[in-house]
Amino acid sequence: MKLLHTCDWTIIEWAELVSEFLQQDSSQPVVDGLKPLPSEEFHFWKNRRRNLLFIQQQLMSSRAQLVAFIVERAESVYWSTLRDMYRDVQEGVKEAEDVTLNLSPLQKKLEEVEQMEYQQLGENMASVLEEVLLVWIRSEFYCKPCRMVVLLQEICNLLIHLSRKFLRGEEVMHGLVSDPGLVLDDVRLVIWTLQTFKETYSQIRAQLEDQSQDRVSQSWDFPSHLVFIHLDNFLHRLQGIQEVFCVSLQLYQLDQVVLSGVNGRMWTDVAKNMYRDFLRHVTVLSHCNCDPTDSDDQSFELYLDQFQVQVSDLERRLVSVLSRALENCSVSSSAAKLVNMFGFILDRRLIQDQLRPYLIRLVDMVLMELDHTKLLFYSQREKSKTFSRFTPTAAAGLCWTQQLRLRAEDSLTNYRTVQHLCVDSGQLVLQRFQQIVDPLQDFRDRLKSEWSSQLDSDCGFVLEQPLIQFNQQGMLGVNSSHKLEAVLRELRYVIRERDMELRPHAAQLCTCRDDVTQNYLSLSHMVACYNQVVSDVLQVELPLIKDQLQDLNRTLSELQGNTWGSEGLQQLVKQQTDKVLMFHSSVTEARANTDAMTHIIQGWAELHLLQRSAESLLDGGATEQSYKRIREEGQELLRLTQVNRSLYRATDCSESWFRYLDNIDDKVQDGLFQLLLRSLHFLSDNMNPQSCSAALLAVSLQLKETGSVFEPSVGSGLSDLLTTIISDVYTAASLPPRISVRRQGNYQMSLQQSPELLALEQAVMQRLLRVREEAEHLRAGLDKYSHLWQSDRRGVMQEFLTYSRPLGPEELEAEETPPTLKDFQREIESLHRLSGEVTHLEEVKVLHGWLQVDLRPFRDSMLSIIHDWKNMYTEHLLDSVSDSLQQVTQCGGGGDDEESSSSSSFPPTETIILLETAGVKLPEHLSAQLQC
Repeated sequence: MKLLHTCDWTIIEWAELVSEFLQQDSSQPVVDGLKPLPSEEFHFWKNRRRNLLFIQQQLMSSRAQLVAFIVERAESVYWSTLRDMYRDVQEGVKEAEDVTLNLSPLQKKLEEVEQMEYQQLGENMASVLEEVLLVWIRSEFYCKPCRMVVLLQEICNLLIHLSRKFLRGEEVMHGLVSDPGLVLDDVRLVIWTLQTFKETYSQIRAQLEDQSQDRVSQSWDFPSHLVFIHLDNFLHRLQGIQEVFCVSLQLYQLDQVVLSGVNGRMWTDVAKNMYRDFLRHVTVLSHCNCDPTDSDDQSFELYLDQFQVQVSDLERRLVSVLSRALENCSVSSSAAKLVNMFGFILDRRLIQDQLRPYLIRLVDMVLMELDHTKLLFYSQREKSKTFSRFTPTAAAGLCWTQQLRLRAEDSLTNYRTVQHLCVDSGQLVLQRFQQIVDPLQDFRDRLKSEWSSQLDSDCGFVLEQPLIQFNQQGMLGVNSSHKLEAVLRELRYVIRERDMELRPHAAQLCTCRDDVTQNYLSLSHMVACYNQVVSDVLQVELPLIKDQLQDLNRTLSELQGNTWGSEGLQQLVKQQTDKVLMFHSSVTEARANTDAMTHIIQGWAELHLLQRSAESLLDGGATEQSYKRIREEGQELLRLTQVNRSLYRATDCSESWFRYLDNIDDKVQDGLFQLLLRSLHFLSDNMNPQSCSAALLAVSLQLKETGSVFEPSVGSGLSDLLTTIISDVYTAASLPPRISVRRQGNYQMSLQQSPELLALEQAVMQRLLRVREEAEHLRAGLDKYSHLWQSDRRGVMQEFLTYSRPLGPEELEAEETPPTLKDFQREIESLHRLSGEVTHLEEVKVLHGWLQVDLRPFRDSMLSIIHDWKNMYTEHLLDSVSDSLQQVTQCGGGGDDEESSSSSSFPPTETIILLETAGVKLPEHLSAQLQC
């Protein structure tokens, strides 16, 4: 009995433990208000199966079998309990194995989903729910509504978990200031994914209901809100976040708002202030310290409510600005632009309601504009001047009606800007629009019909006219050119009207319009070239091109026999045009060569054969350069005449060509004449005292042994120089080769006989004679100093030492009177005065305004001679001082000046003072003797 009692207690304890274990359910965390994931469901059933197998193994052990044997033999009341426990464990194992087996594919699928990119989840929602459906259909024990609700809730929890992980929780609101567009896209993706899951669930549930009617399987008749209770809360929170980001993105566009009009600047500033207030609110919301994706955290709702209040206030302020701006709009286009500008915010219900009166006013403006367009059409349609002055009347009328239609369409477009906001007025606006469009179309149809008739008549007239004709002045012209241009212009406008129906003549001309246009342009160009050759022909040129003109006139007669309606004109026009253009090109090139020759010849008149140097004197350095240019350009003239002979197709021995060369030859000779005339005028004008501005030639006055002379000589020297200059000027005319083949000699020989040039030569020589007289007078005036270079200094000194003065020519004998120091002083001072006079002589003197005389060589020579005279007297005094000092030294250094003078002519002290006054420095040996 003790053993039986022990076995009974063991069975009671086992039964309690097993019963407690079997009562465990995977839905307990859900019942407790937790949010378990599917992994916990899978883990629960795997553990349950393993534990039940272990319990089953324990119950089947030998010791457990022995207990069962004891209580069965003893007929214990707990034998049935043990038997029921065996049965419950067996059924539990069967249930756990069934559930584990059927949940395994769903577990694998969900594990795959967790490894996917979030963007791929929406595409896999169907496959996830299909696995759930298979569990419902296949599992014997799991096809219970309560378990399916728990499983679906756990899958919803998994989706919420993955969504929050994707959105990065607390970082969501930071995106309001960093990148709201990117965050909004992520939020929308999450909402779409979760809604896709719900839609897929509804589809599978409907599919199950259809199958249950066919008794294939049981439907999901449990309430859907039990499944999506947490998911719906999460979606509601996401939709709130989405609204915040949508509104923020809309209000961010306030920064780009710029209003125009009288008060536009003021309203723009108001909008900017609203934008700054909005940025402040957004910044506060972005720094909230909670996770907005946690739907259980209600603190975020406070931030959302506050932000919605702030947005509502901004909307009311924005409505105030918009209403004032719309009031200032006088036309529908400006109001439509304003609506487009603020279109980002007009979908807000508050703003729509407040702006409705102003949007209705915009509709009224559209109706008024349509009425005005209609009135304009009816009042101006019969006035052709309304259309255009520079376009065919019919084409301008069609263009005018098209502009009116576009104007009406613009008004309609302005209405469509707000049509979605004012739906009730759409029928009225379309009716008014049709009332203007229909009359416009009728008017266009009438214009086209009248235009087609008149155009056909004009085209028929043009097609019968010949291509070209000569007028009474012999000038060539394109026949009916103005009429043809008008028809072609109208055809160009006709082509633009795609529904324009053309009549036969107009259709014919329109078909070949490009060819006719090309022929007209070619003929117009040909006629212009022909008339240019004929009208600008030179008298000397006419004989050279006469034969070619006659040949062209014969070929052009063929064009006169064809009309604009003739066939095969393209080739004929091209051939005739090419001939005229070739002729025009040759003549034009020849005339250009002639102009080039004329330019060269005229350029010679601007050459500088004579010009002044940097010192303003005549410089012949430019002569050789001018010679070179004349020589080279003369060869160019000869070459151009030969080119023109080929262009004119002239023969070397024809009279017309000889006359042409003579004409060019006359121009060359005239050009050279102008060159020589200009050069000789330059020489003559610069030798004229009344017109010259600076010296032209220069000579210098030199002091030779024979006296003062000019270098070069103002006589033969200057005459030879001027003769050489004039000869060099004439030489320029001999440099270019002769153009005429019938005239002998060069151009110089012809020009040397010109009276005008000879008169200029004589004027130059006469001015040379006048300046020669003045130069001789100048030289003679300086001969007052001739005694200085003509006298014998030694003889004069000897005479001075003997008589103390120079003797006159009448004094043959005089009393010998040795000179005193005062006599020496007188002579030295006299020479000093002469030196001052010579020093102050003019360095350069200009005679007759054109001959520059350089007096500096004469002055320098004179100063040197005066210095020699002065040295002659001072050296004598120095010798006197030297003798006196030598005598003092020999006497032992005693005595005074009187004693020293006893053996000398002059007192040393006074002599030295006189020498110092004369600017003579004592030699070093005399200075040393004085110090001793």
